[in-house]
Amino acid sequence: MTEENETLVAEFVLMGLTGHPELQIPLFLGFLMIYLTTMVGNLGLIGLICKDPHLHTPMYLFLGSLAFADACTSSSVTPKMLMNFLSKNHVISIFDCMVQLYFFGSSATTECFLLVVMAYDRYVAICNPLLYPVVMSKSLCTQLIGVSYAIGFVHSVIHVTLLFRLTFWRSNIIQYFYCEILQLFKISCTDPTINAFLILVFSAFIQVLTFMAIIVSYTCVLFAILKNNSEKGRSKAFSTCSAHLLSVSLFYGTLFFMYVRPGSGPAENQDKMYSLFYTIIIPLLNPFIYSLRNREVSGALRRLMKK
Repeated sequence: MTEENETLVAEFVLMGLTGHPELQIPLFLGFLMIYLTTMVGNLGLIGLICKDPHLHTPMYLFLGSLAFADACTSSSVTPKMLMNFLSKNHVISIFDCMVQLYFFGSSATTECFLLVVMAYDRYVAICNPLLYPVVMSKSLCTQLIGVSYAIGFVHSVIHVTLLFRLTFWRSNIIQYFYCEILQLFKISCTDPTINAFLILVFSAFIQVLTFMAIIVSYTCVLFAILKNNSEKGRSKAFSTCSAHLLSVSLFYGTLFFMYVRPGSGPAENQDKMYSLFYTIIIPLLNPFIYSLRNREVSGALRRLMKK
């Protein structure tokens, strides 16, 4: 009878990053610059890859797909956060919350598998260079990208669908800057054990499996590089692989702490820092990590500027 008499929550209130009003404008300006830079970097990289025929290779096809996933990740979180910095009304409807969760979850999962595909691409290019054009055909590249996005979409659908079994009436306040799924479990009036267990299982399986595949690929690449007698070839391979490994380390490091061990994870303020890192900072850094030391991208950019 108590549950029946309670009114179900129709919207949530996002408390944001800080409760200090004097910080809202500086934070808005700072994150607005970050978001604009993120979108220019990722969408600019996609445009550059599409425009320059020299970049129509598997590696850059995967890199363009990764840039699109990063743009989706950032866009699923940052615009709403920016609006809340300028508004006193931090309300988000349940529908919008689910949409935000869906797009964030699908793009983050897709990125895990795209990083595996990129590691495999580097393995074939460095360990079997003569077979590379045959193995990494355009059809295979398209299929790998399609499968990565399909897994991301399905994985996100599973968790968002399961959220509809939860009910909320005691509280609608989310102590976060976006609709983070673990935060919803905290205010749920229905036992979220099943949801939390599946989050742990799926996250552990996806993250550990993809991370181990990346490590195995780059271990083989490392041995192949060390056997390479060409100093120029060794330097180029190290430069490419080091950029990939830096991106992988930043991305997986924060995801592991948040979702693989949620029961014994960090404090709330640390949670926010980890979330900021993989939702906003990593999508900002990735286009620069992959492009700054990449001569082909730099060359394509110079050719475009000359035109």
